[in-house]
Amino acid sequence: MNKKSNKFSPEVRERAVRMVQEHRGEYPSLWAAIESIAAKIGCVPQTLNEWVKRAEIDSGAREGITTSELQRLKELERENKELRKANEILKLTSAFLSKLRFRLSSPRRSSTAV
Repeated sequence: MNKKSNKFSPEVRERAVRMVQEHRGEYPSLWAAIESIAAKIGCVPQTLNEWVKRAEIDSGAREGITTSELQRLKELERENKELRKANEILKLTSAFLSKLRFRLSSPRRSSTAV
């Protein structure tokens, strides 16, 4: 599970990314634009850089797994984990019931047997 706090709303993130994209030509490099805009919105440049990368991936401008694909992958991994647990419980239950059936079906010894 993601433990990061979401200090910035999605709207602020989108606006910051849009500002970088719109003003990147006014700076000597993409990083310079990111540093300048990050200072204006109150985040560290590395964070804004990650937002820019994510936006580029989601728009198809950069190679990578999109946000929706990542979300789907996480859902599938969670479901897989739950199914593995359920499968393990079923295996244990089956083994227990098998032993129980064997004990119930085996002939019992009489206490008066010679």
